[in-house]
Amino acid sequence: MALGRRAMAEFSKQTLSTRAPIVDIHTHVYLPRYADELRARSSAPRIYSRTGTDDQPEERLLILDGEPGVGRPVGPQYWDRDVKLSFMKRHDIDISFVSSANPWLDFLPPERAHTLAQELNNDMEGYCSTSPEAEGFPGLRSMYGFGLLPLVPGISVPSVLEAIKHINTLPHISGIIMGTRGVGNGLDDDTLEPVWEALQKANLVVFIHPHYGVGSGLFGEKENGHVLTLALGFPLETTIAVTRLILAGVMDRYPSLRLLLAHSGGALPQLSSRLASCIAHDPIVTKRLKHDARYYLGKLYFDAVAYGTEELAFMSDIIGRAEAYSATGGEYDADVGSTRLLFGTDHPFFPPLETSQKWQSVEDNLKAIGNVRIWGDIARANVLGLNALKLFNLEC
Repeated sequence: MALGRRAMAEFSKQTLSTRAPIVDIHTHVYLPRYADELRARSSAPRIYSRTGTDDQPEERLLILDGEPGVGRPVGPQYWDRDVKLSFMKRHDIDISFVSSANPWLDFLPPERAHTLAQELNNDMEGYCSTSPEAEGFPGLRSMYGFGLLPLVPGISVPSVLEAIKHINTLPHISGIIMGTRGVGNGLDDDTLEPVWEALQKANLVVFIHPHYGVGSGLFGEKENGHVLTLALGFPLETTIAVTRLILAGVMDRYPSLRLLLAHSGGALPQLSSRLASCIAHDPIVTKRLKHDARYYLGKLYFDAVAYGTEELAFMSDIIGRAEAYSATGGEYDADVGSTRLLFGTDHPFFPPLETSQKWQSVEDNLKAIGNVRIWGDIARANVLGLNALKLFNLEC
């Protein structure tokens, strides 16, 4: 049965509070040390000060050169843990898996990236380890984190492997977040082979997140703010990057690698059958993979930041059919579909344009999860929190 906004709130409050936490796996922070790094820069990415429209000083964030307008306003919501905890309480979120926001360390020279990665990973451990206990879930903190690797052009592989070892010693860091460029040549770069191997061995979740889009030249000259970049550029960037990773055979060589895709995997689910057909008809790649391309979508994890019920139902179907495309044979399993989708908010981005107690972006995602007709209460509880606990090896 589909749930309306009021019914969803009651469902969350009465049913889930006794059965499972609500867990946000897509929520960002600019740790204070990182914000200071951006303030010290004179070109994007940077944080700079200016006089606002109210004649008061304000800080703005420029993530990319050529970004529309004068960047976006930044403040405590980007780095103050108490602000994030308040946001969590407002939306009944029990646990957050916090990741550094893009562009991570992409803009730094190798030596500085290596040093800052270690410092920020230690900072993230402190940020999470001293967070309050998750109310109603003894033994769990309200925050856990993703670490950073110094993935920049020119970095040595041993330096990256050293960072993975360091992250594995931090008890409240459960994975790493990375962009789509690897060390400059994408996620299908052979240079990353030891990195994938080490990440699989360390059992760290790898959260793949976009930053660069697909090139603003495709978006024309009309002023559309950030809409085309965020709605299309980011998801298409992820689509291309992960398709390259699949085509390179990374998931065949490292079948236990746990990859979590931002923004519900972009357009990859929608285009997966077209991808499979193109592979089947191309002599260069047709014999390269062990399985049909559609099989691999059942081995990925996806955030549920899709904002729509129909999109989530479609994703569930795509995941549920994956085993039917295994080279060893399998069947469609509707129950599997909800087990690899995880609730997220993308905080502190997409704030309400007007002062509001609740964020529409969060409410839309909650409503979408509540209204997927093919899911029962257990499936919804999985997507809202249980899948995350399982993925990150936590128990409540």
